[in-house]
Amino acid sequence: MILLNKDSDHPDYKKIKNIEKQVQRGASLTKQLLGFARGGKYEVMPTNLNEIIRASAKMFARTKKEVTISSKYQEKIWAVEADQGQIEQVLLNLFVNAWQAMSGGGELFIETENLVLNADNVKSLEIKPGRYVKISVSDTGVGMDASIRERIFDPFFTTREVGKGTGLGLASSYGIIRNHGGIIDVKSEKGKGSKFDIYLPAVESVVIDQRSEVSESVKPGTETILLVDDEEIIIEVSPEMLTELGYDVLTARSGDEALEQYRINKDKIDLVILDMIMPGMGGGETYDRLKQIDPKITVLLSSGCSIDGQATEILKRGCNGFIQKPFNIEVLSKKIREILNNHQNVSV
Repeated sequence: MILLNKDSDHPDYKKIKNIEKQVQRGASLTKQLLGFARGGKYEVMPTNLNEIIRASAKMFARTKKEVTISSKYQEKIWAVEADQGQIEQVLLNLFVNAWQAMSGGGELFIETENLVLNADNVKSLEIKPGRYVKISVSDTGVGMDASIRERIFDPFFTTREVGKGTGLGLASSYGIIRNHGGIIDVKSEKGKGSKFDIYLPAVESVVIDQRSEVSESVKPGTETILLVDDEEIIIEVSPEMLTELGYDVLTARSGDEALEQYRINKDKIDLVILDMIMPGMGGGETYDRLKQIDPKITVLLSSGCSIDGQATEILKRGCNGFIQKPFNIEVLSKKIREILNNHQNVSV
């Protein structure tokens, strides 16, 4: 909010940007911890992994020009049920790990493959027999000996010097893939590079692509939004963000207050931003009771974490989307427009 009213040449601009950067680093660390804890899936949908990998590799290649990337993608790749943001995080962790193992540059090879694994195939992988999509990420780096290879998925284990790595990248990646019903397998020898194989269960579903790059510009609107949250700082700051974007804002600090506000203002509220974790009546119950008042209600769920899969369950019951805290004004504005525009198109 402060940055919106300051030019880039203002003496405080760089300091505030650094504060924002540190907050984002803290949020990223929390996401990795959630990934290691085998939680954090929010929007799971049928996904074409080739598209996710191509986009992630392209983004990585722009920043690490000393790494040569080649690829081989399976034609007519099977769909997998995945949280696309979490899979992007896993891929980025593997790409960064490969880059760190190739000081001075090297080659990164990515491959996807449809596989049917039988009982004999899965004995060493700790997964069930069936149809899988395999992602392989290989590098020409320094490789690993057996002692390092056995520990790479341990939380906080890192071969980098103090302050250069958290030791959570591969640990969180392992947790995320396990949470998707898959497994990561690693093959590596000292001086001969490394190869990470990811196996994710395939599904018979139509692929849904909801990935989108965050725009640096805000996307305004004119609708009315009901913000439901028990946190003081959210109730204080978020309405300012929404007002700055052009929206009319109503607030509620509890589930009961949200129901009351919606009953009174049902005809003019276009979207509800609903916190998942609140004392008393939680987000899930509040959502269900709001749906009883208005079956066509449009709701954006928000939370800083996933508690026993509640977010996924609420989304399955028809909630229109999810946004993870902390969010900035660009991400918030984009998510709101996605949901409202989709809702308006459906209504038409």
